[in-house]
Amino acid sequence: MDTSPVRAGLAALRRVWAGPDYPPARPSLRRWPRLAAAGPPVALLALLGFTLITAQFLLDERKLPTATAWLLAALTVAPLPILLARPLWAWRIMFLGQLLGTLNRPPTEDWPWSPSQVLVILAVLVVVAIRVDRAVLAWLGLFSLLPIWIFVPRSNQGGVILLFVVVLVLGDLVRRNVHTRRALAEQAERSELEQARRAVLEERTRIAREMHDVVAHHMSMIAVQAETAPYRVGPVPEAARTEFLDIAGSAREALTELRRLLGVLRSDADPAATAPQPGMADVPDLVAAAERAGMAVRLDGTPPDTPDAVGLAAYRIVQEALANAARHAPGAAVTVRLREHDGVLAIAVRDTGGPPAPAQPTSGHGLTGMRERARLLGGTFSAGGTADGFAVTAELPLETEDPTR
Repeated sequence: MDTSPVRAGLAALRRVWAGPDYPPARPSLRRWPRLAAAGPPVALLALLGFTLITAQFLLDERKLPTATAWLLAALTVAPLPILLARPLWAWRIMFLGQLLGTLNRPPTEDWPWSPSQVLVILAVLVVVAIRVDRAVLAWLGLFSLLPIWIFVPRSNQGGVILLFVVVLVLGDLVRRNVHTRRALAEQAERSELEQARRAVLEERTRIAREMHDVVAHHMSMIAVQAETAPYRVGPVPEAARTEFLDIAGSAREALTELRRLLGVLRSDADPAATAPQPGMADVPDLVAAAERAGMAVRLDGTPPDTPDAVGLAAYRIVQEALANAARHAPGAAVTVRLREHDGVLAIAVRDTGGPPAPAQPTSGHGLTGMRERARLLGGTFSAGGTADGFAVTAELPLETEDPTR
């Protein structure tokens, strides 16, 4: 026999009377600052009003002593201030007030509680049903119905029991709906974070594939220069010739490892790229092609001589920035500005805005790729709206630091 449901039910029963309470609920009122400012005094006045009404009922209808009436009225209203912070304790106090609220009840009285007491009971049941677990709620509901069976006449019991059950069921449905929405929101947030991480990894992989040709070119030059050095500089000692040959061999081994690494990075769906990688010298052609495609684009500045890695990154940044301008601000005037100062290549692609473009399917990785290219070279990147459009700016150092230092 599986005793786990029994144990869970007994654990819920223990929690009802002596277990830990649920974490406080802190509703945010930032959207309604006036309500947040007026809430405490209004709530205090409401509590005083409920206490006065309850005490007056106990004095007039139950003929209780003044001290007893006011003490019982305070006990009746006491759950409301702690209802959101301590729902279980609020219910315990409410249950005690529910029992004591029938003191000195006349035998001919059809209803054992005042209207203010009934409102407090319903408010506590609604909030508790939204806050507590289902097993705990089942015990709370059973105990809350006990005074109904004991004190309410049989002719009125059916409707009151139905009302309490409906309140508890609706509160539980609200709780499940809130938990489901929260779980979906957390799942969506995790999915967005995972997609962002995947986008970064994909861009880094693509950049690494493009950088392969640049690095391979330099390694090939090292190998060729090391092999031909003994013939270009004249007779050299045998030890130096051996050293040059070792350098050439190491360079060719590095080339082999680079090719293996490229094979790992390239997916089966991506064909091998055979065309040479573009550089700074190709930026004017890129701008001209955009102009022929109908963009109002202007190149400000002459592309300077840059290392191959910097030129490739600069070309891709300008290319992606122009594509974004064509996609999101069609018809806008675009300026591509290139400046070299203090060992830094400054790139700025600005547009003057334009009519909103219709939504188009896009991977959404453009800004990520541009940022990764700048970061790879130790540069900076920024993109955002301006007073009259949008701007993409990047600064790439022309001499990258040695990563082994």
